[in-house]
Amino acid sequence: MNEDEIRNYCLNCKNKPCSNNGCPLNNDIPAFIHEKDIKKAYYILCETTVLPAICGRICPHLKQCQGSCIRGLKGKSVTIGEMEKYIGDESIKNNFKIPKDIIKKLSLKKAAVIGGGPAGLTCGAFLAKKGVKVTIYERFDRLGGILTHGIPDFRLDKKIVNDTIQKIIDLGIEVKLNQSMGKDFEIEDLIKKYDAIFIGVGANIPVKMNIEGEDLDGVYGGNTLLENNQHPNYKGKQVAIIGGGNVAMDACRTVKRLGAKDVYVIYRRAEEQMPAEKKEIEEAKNEGIKFLFQTNILKILGNKENKVEKIECIKTELVQKDGENRLSPVNIENSNFFIDMDYVIMATGSKPEEKVIEKFDKNKWGYINIDENMKTSLQKVFAGGDIVGEKSTVAYAARSGRNAAEKIIEFLSNNLAT
Repeated sequence: MNEDEIRNYCLNCKNKPCSNNGCPLNNDIPAFIHEKDIKKAYYILCETTVLPAICGRICPHLKQCQGSCIRGLKGKSVTIGEMEKYIGDESIKNNFKIPKDIIKKLSLKKAAVIGGGPAGLTCGAFLAKKGVKVTIYERFDRLGGILTHGIPDFRLDKKIVNDTIQKIIDLGIEVKLNQSMGKDFEIEDLIKKYDAIFIGVGANIPVKMNIEGEDLDGVYGGNTLLENNQHPNYKGKQVAIIGGGNVAMDACRTVKRLGAKDVYVIYRRAEEQMPAEKKEIEEAKNEGIKFLFQTNILKILGNKENKVEKIECIKTELVQKDGENRLSPVNIENSNFFIDMDYVIMATGSKPEEKVIEKFDKNKWGYINIDENMKTSLQKVFAGGDIVGEKSTVAYAARSGRNAAEKIIEFLSNNLAT
C-alpha cells in the first residue's frame, strides 16, 4: 500500500488499541497516519519518540502495534511500521527539526546522560526539548548503543541511525565520546557537576547456561560478538546459536553472511514461542538457517586442544506447570543426540557489567534498583533501559528513557531554587 491507501485502510479507532495496547511508546498512531502534512505527522510522532525512522524498521510490529490493530481481527493489519518509517525518512530527507518546548527556568539546569543507546538518546532528547543542558557520555567512539554496535547493517542502515542521532544532537546536546564510567570518570564526579544524571548503559554481558564445556575455545556470547563485531573465521564451519530472541536472529544471519557452512538455531521451546519477530525468523529460514525447535543443549564437547568439537542435545516436550501461564520445556529422557560443531554462540540473555552497577543498590535479579520515580540509591541519579531490567527492545528502552526524562524534569522543577 502507498501512504494514501494506508490512511484509507486505517479505521482511525477512537480507543486506539494500536497506540494504547500495542505501542510501547504510546505513539498516537491514528493521528500520524491520517495527517497528510508530513511535517505535522512528524511533529505528532515527536511528542512521544525521537526514533521513528529506526522503530519503523526494526520494531516487532506484529507483536506490538500491528498485533493490536482491529483490522487484523478479520484480515490484514494496517502497516503501521511502514508509515512510521516513511514519515521518519521524510523528516531526514527534508531536514525537519525535532520541535522544542522550552521551560525557561530549566535552561539553568544541567543533566548528564551515561550511555548513548536508545534509552540515553531518548532521555537526553526529551530533556533538551525542555531546555535542560544535556551532556551524553558514551564509552564507544560513536553514539547509538545497540543501534550502532549490535543490530547488523543488513537489518538497520547505519546512515539512518547516524541521521536520526544527528537530529537529537541538534537539540543542543553535548557529546563526550570514549568515556567509560569507572575508567575515565566516576559517578561521584558527575553528581558534583550536574543537577541530575541518567544512566542507561544497557546490559550486554552474556548470561552463561552453566553447562559443561561452556569455557571451551570457540564458545562466544552473542551480545559480545555483535557489539564488538570481532568474529572468528566461520568459512566452511558449523555454528550453533543457542536462543530464540532478536540477538539469536541477528547472530545467525550475520554468521551465515560471513561464510559459515551450516548454521543451527537451537531453541528449547516451540517456534510460536520464540520471542524473535516472525519476519526475522522467516528471513533467517530463507537464508538457509536450520532451526531445531524443542531442543535443549546439554553439553559442549571439545578436542585435545580444548576447542569445540561437537554438542550434545536433547529433545524437549512442553508441559503446563502449576502456577505458570507459559508452557515449560522438559527434557525427554533418552532422546539425546550429537552434532559436530566448530563454534557455539550463546544468545540466551544478558546481564549488567558488574563494575558499572557495583555502587548501586540492586534488585533480586541483579539489575539497578529504581523507585517509582526511576531514582536509584545514589543522589540525583536516575536509571532506565536494560540496566534496570526493562524489556530488551529498542522501543521499550526508548520509552524507559522518555519516562526517566519526565521524572527528571519533575525533579528539576521541584528544585529550581537550588
